[in-house]
Amino acid sequence: MLCSTAPPGVGPPGLGYLLTAGALPQVSVGIIPTASPSRHQWPRETFHVYDDRLVSVELVSARVRITQPDEIALYLTAFEQLRSAAVYGAEARALITQAIDTLH
Repeated sequence: MLCSTAPPGVGPPGLGYLLTAGALPQVSVGIIPTASPSRHQWPRETFHVYDDRLVSVELVSARVRITQPDEIALYLTAFEQLRSAAVYGAEARALITQAIDTLH
């Protein structure tokens, strides 16, 4: 949250949006703390798991649709590792608020 390629002034409003979106009942915002002892991996690329039949991976040069069950299983495992390292609820909101305060 503190490392950004965005222009100055963009970070705090974006983080504020995470606070707003995270308050919605259908949204779950998880933040992986920088000092998380359970971090087994870093995200290698941006990916979206839609269901057990489709994963979309965003690369620099292309968007790749993964449909092979064995490959989808790898992304489901990676997602679970990232999810389990994250904090949610009040802990996540506190980290977001701390990042906003640091960026101001």
